[in-house]
Amino acid sequence: MIMSSSCEINSMPSSEPVRLTELCRCAGCAAKIRAKDIEEVLRSLPLPADSRVLAGHQSADDAVVVSISADLALVQTVDFFPPVVDEPRRYGRIAAANSLSDVYAMGGVPLSAMNITCFPTKKYGTELLSEILQGGLEKVLEAGAVLAGGHTVEDDEPKFGLAVTGTINPRRIIAKGGAQAGDVLVLTKPLGTGVLNTALRAGDISAEAQEALLSSMETLNREASLAMVKSGVIGATDITGYGLLGHALEMAKASDVSIEIKASQVPFLPETMEAYQKGYYPNGSFANRQYVAPYLDIASDVSDDCLALLADAQTSGGLLIAVAASKLEALLAELDSLRVAGHIVGRCAEKGAHDKWLRIV
Repeated sequence: MIMSSSCEINSMPSSEPVRLTELCRCAGCAAKIRAKDIEEVLRSLPLPADSRVLAGHQSADDAVVVSISADLALVQTVDFFPPVVDEPRRYGRIAAANSLSDVYAMGGVPLSAMNITCFPTKKYGTELLSEILQGGLEKVLEAGAVLAGGHTVEDDEPKFGLAVTGTINPRRIIAKGGAQAGDVLVLTKPLGTGVLNTALRAGDISAEAQEALLSSMETLNREASLAMVKSGVIGATDITGYGLLGHALEMAKASDVSIEIKASQVPFLPETMEAYQKGYYPNGSFANRQYVAPYLDIASDVSDDCLALLADAQTSGGLLIAVAASKLEALLAELDSLRVAGHIVGRCAEKGAHDKWLRIV
């Protein structure tokens, strides 16, 4: 694997033990720029229309899809973030799984990946970085893709992720704008990673909750993607930095439907509520809640604590799948056969069925 670097290493690495999470201000996808700020930036960047682009940021999709032929298109994405855990190899696995997720969310198959790496090698040497890259490689290989190099930058704050290229049938793209009135919403991973990662940095969750958290973030969305492709799904997104509410809002707007989320049916990782009630709530989650607030119609029996967790910034979350009621049983059966949990968390309705884009009941 060939990696290029922006600076020469010219100082001795530190021999002190390193906690990766202490080297960054925000962890994981909670470090994303706020949704409202990204909207402002994109409005000032008028990209020219191109008939080769079948899906992209203008339709709020998770990746860009570029046509190659009648039967083949490329699906491309890039994602990276600061450490969510101190163990470098697990950080690499989680970041890689998160990067691959956008391809899976659109029903694509990863083909190749390239590392995007920022690390303070001048201060800490190369051993930790090697472990991070090894963890990323493990997930790229698990996805059946090829790791084809990348780029490195000397930086005081570590960051790692992948630029991923996949393939997809242009007639079978699963888009954020594919949800239709009457569809049922199925979530494939529990929420809580933002809150729990914050508690983990403070050493304030149990070993069992920690392992459940890390295992969830390391798990590829490959099987969930295979299940929805086989079931004929046309609408989905993955749940990452903007939380369930932020990404559901994107889906509602892109699909021109209203979305109802049943708060009591949303699954959470162990100890999520306890950690939140102790005050562990990342800044990215606060920003998400502020952003979605004008678009919410909230039932009187939905607790404020639950609402906060629905906006929690997720790292390497699951897929939110909008499936036609007639295909729901087939999707759930496919998910079960692939050992993926499928949680029914809501439904889509005609636009205007509720006063706001999102109704929380």
